[in-house]
Amino acid sequence: MAVLRRLTQARRSTTERTALAGEAAAAAAEAALRVEPTALVELAEPAEPAAEEPAPAGPAPATGKPAKAPKAPAGNHTPERDDPRAAAFFDCDNTILRGAAIFYLGVGLYRRGFLTRRDIARFAWQQAWFRLHGAEDPDHMADAQHTALGLVAGKRTADLEAICEEVFEQVVADKIWPGTRALVQMHLDAGQRVWLVTAAPLEVARVIAHRLGMTGALGTVAEARDGRYTGRLVGDLLHGPAKAAAVRALARHERLDLDRCAAYSDSANDIPMLSLVGHPYVVNPDGALRRHARAQGWRVRDFRTGRKAARVGLPAAAALGVVAGAAAAAVALHRRQRA
Repeated sequence: MAVLRRLTQARRSTTERTALAGEAAAAAAEAALRVEPTALVELAEPAEPAAEEPAPAGPAPATGKPAKAPKAPAGNHTPERDDPRAAAFFDCDNTILRGAAIFYLGVGLYRRGFLTRRDIARFAWQQAWFRLHGAEDPDHMADAQHTALGLVAGKRTADLEAICEEVFEQVVADKIWPGTRALVQMHLDAGQRVWLVTAAPLEVARVIAHRLGMTGALGTVAEARDGRYTGRLVGDLLHGPAKAAAVRALARHERLDLDRCAAYSDSANDIPMLSLVGHPYVVNPDGALRRHARAQGWRVRDFRTGRKAARVGLPAAAALGVVAGAAAAAVALHRRQRA
């Protein structure tokens, strides 16, 4: 890590920062395995996955019967059991998690006094935008990055890890897509390694991955010295090409054959990662990724009940609610400042 710290102090091109972010994420993931290897365990209360397009379905209704072990969707490739050179890579936001992990972290930080009402109103609007458009906005991500780094500078890494544990205990229970969760379980049952790959902070990614019984996580690495954050990243956000760099680096270190691996994502930003593997899947895709998947013949899974409602009606209603909430927060803040 000393070498990585020196590299972050110099001016580097976008390509170099991308490569560095990928290498840092892979190195951190491997280090976590050496410290505390994650057992491949079954997920609690697995759910049946939705059918492949064009007949998407949501979570199966409760029947009062014991939950059945999840099965691979029709047309899914069957992972070769106990293949030491195969693994699966899952994006987080809108692939495994409903919404964006950074938003849920922001809410948790606000409740603990780290964020202002203005911050949380801005994050809420960005979350509504994400749900409405089904894709990440680069400006929103940069804004979240700037805010987060400013908040954690000088803070103890252990404190943020504890907050992430508290915040995502409930989030993982309530916000996971059951269909994607079943796909995670399918790979675990085959004895494969399963990795979460996200632009969210590594501390967040590890908690979510652990709660889902995954092997580990690749996330954005924040630089730390002597147990405290410096306010800088190692490289850049683990986003877009940086995710592909991280997967490629981990595959090299773990001796994986990417042609035998699978990857899952909802966003066109992850086309570089999806293109690396032999079994790419798109899950709850944005419009650009859906078009690309059809052109490439990639499998599509949509776990949103009533795709049109999920893409237009419900997010639009959520956006209106967030605007009203943001307005109320702004009025309250204005009154507070005048008092």
